[in-house]
Amino acid sequence: MTTAQDTVRIAIGADDAGVVMRDAMIAYLTERGYPLTDMSAAPSEDYPDVAERVAQSVARGDHDRAVLICGTGIGMAIAANKVPGIRAAQIPDSYSAERARKSNDAQIACFGNRTMGVEAALVCLEHWLVSEFAGGGSAPKVEKIRQVESRNLLTA
Repeated sequence: MTTAQDTVRIAIGADDAGVVMRDAMIAYLTERGYPLTDMSAAPSEDYPDVAERVAQSVARGDHDRAVLICGTGIGMAIAANKVPGIRAAQIPDSYSAERARKSNDAQIACFGNRTMGVEAALVCLEHWLVSEFAGGGSAPKVEKIRQVESRNLLTA
């Protein structure tokens, strides 16, 4: 029997402010059998570098979902959302984690190591992992997000 853990490929990335939470999440995801790639910051990198690299891996289809961690989660979400096709959500609580998937089809969850405890973040991560896009009334709204993105893409 195939489980989500067998099929959902996850990328994870953190800057120096997110290392503690990243390590806990790596242990959590590994223990549950998720295929996982750590794409965290090199010493010379900042959170926008990590967010872009991780978001591009999701946009290309190398990973199905991703987790980004910095001090607040805000900067990672902003940077990741600049990559076409990406919907990244800051996750401050378990309700938001569930809704990010069910209502917004967010492929990337962003956490703040300085704004929430690791145990709370792991609960939120689980809610996000087990939730799927519900479609229904949310589908036209997500499509409008795609249209906004398409209208506003800058070309080189």
